[in-house]
Amino acid sequence: MTVDGGRAGQRGRLAYIGSYTAAGGRGITVAEADPGTGALKLLGATDAVANPSFLALSPGADVLYAVSETDEGAVSALSLADPVRPAPLGEPVPVRGDAPTHLAVTGTHVFTANYGSGSVSALPVRRGGGLGAPAAVLAHRGSGPVADRQKAPHAHAVLPDPSGRMLLAADLGTDSVWTYALDPVTGLPRLHGETRLRSGTGPRHLAFAPRADRVYVLNELAPSVTVCRWSSADGLLEPLGETRVLPPGEGVPTYPSEPVVSADGRFLWVANRGHDSISVLALDAAGDVLGLRDVVGCGGVWPRDLTLHPSGRHLYAANERSGDVSWFAVDPDTGIPALAGTVAVPAASCVIFN
Repeated sequence: MTVDGGRAGQRGRLAYIGSYTAAGGRGITVAEADPGTGALKLLGATDAVANPSFLALSPGADVLYAVSETDEGAVSALSLADPVRPAPLGEPVPVRGDAPTHLAVTGTHVFTANYGSGSVSALPVRRGGGLGAPAAVLAHRGSGPVADRQKAPHAHAVLPDPSGRMLLAADLGTDSVWTYALDPVTGLPRLHGETRLRSGTGPRHLAFAPRADRVYVLNELAPSVTVCRWSSADGLLEPLGETRVLPPGEGVPTYPSEPVVSADGRFLWVANRGHDSISVLALDAAGDVLGLRDVVGCGGVWPRDLTLHPSGRHLYAANERSGDVSWFAVDPDTGIPALAGTVAVPAASCVIFN
């Protein structure tokens, strides 16, 4: 690992940036965020993990988990005893699935969405934050009408519901969201149901509303957002409506990547690859109606991820093909982000904050 600066201070000031090492990325880059301007200062990087395309923190923010998006996928656990120098906790653990693209952490397990094999893996978290071999691998079944993208299941994201009782998995190949009940004792998942969305939409990622009674499903192939009513008590996901994330007539092939909801539930931001933009959608008081308020440039090319700083004042786009991370100041009244700066991070794929 190379270190280009000193240690950062309080929580929320450190960012961890994943990137594709196979495309020239540095692996996991550590950066410090200026609390006033949002500017990122790079502190160092480690290439101990191959293709760490998505990252997640343990509940105590003392362990960093990184998925290896490779043919035979794996997850690595890294200690943050020194938060500027993530240190591997043992060898990467195979997920028994192909090309995992996303992961999520609960108190007992790390879950991965395995795009290539269309499955979800559950890896137990050991004492100290290390990982054990998968305790469960749950295969999806089905297909969709888009011949080159939906011949088979392609699990793309996993997200625990805020109650901790359920796990949701978006599957691009089956045009559905799969729900799993988490055992209250073991934390292991059990298939609870499958909610079908409009055929050919290709669900990619999800986000909960602050009240956790709505789920916003971002569709990569549409491109659109499907608003769903969510009940954690019975694990019921009910589609309510679908809204395009770009104005009518936009002719550029566009593949949305990530939805982000404001802490007050007033805005939903969406990163759009191909269109290279960020859409700003306004939410009504119930969270049911979406209106496209504005579309702004993402500050780079192919925004694979979009992240809101814990303060709510800045958005960050990981622009994979231009090899940089851009940050934006968010207008608190309109929700419209204004480009404030960019830093070079080759093959950037995601940004998270501690």
